[in-house]
Amino acid sequence: MNVHNYKTTGGKDIIQEYIDKLPVDEAVDGASVIKAFKDDRLDELKIDHWQGKIYEVYFYRYNRIFFVVIKDIDVYFLHACRKQKNKTEKKDSVTVIKRAKELGKKLSKKFI
Repeated sequence: MNVHNYKTTGGKDIIQEYIDKLPVDEAVDGASVIKAFKDDRLDELKIDHWQGKIYEVYFYRYNRIFFVVIKDIDVYFLHACRKQKNKTEKKDSVTVIKRAKELGKKLSKKFI
């Protein structure tokens, strides 16, 4: 699978930056999640449907990455965050939806 991390207009890789700031054991687990996507080993991951065509993958206890998959070939990671409660924080929801719509415009798709 081709993995695409969300990048700002300035080219900043938001997903990698999030993982790099984590403690070592969490960062290693986050990197293993990305590798599992690249190697098509999704059955090893804890993935849940979030909203519309957006899913989330959990790693190292409280971390998660929101993503969309296109034609089982490309995965676009939209946002990474630490889960604080049983439901997604409002600011994280707003970010995920905004980025999904932005990506949808770019790819002429509708994710949400």
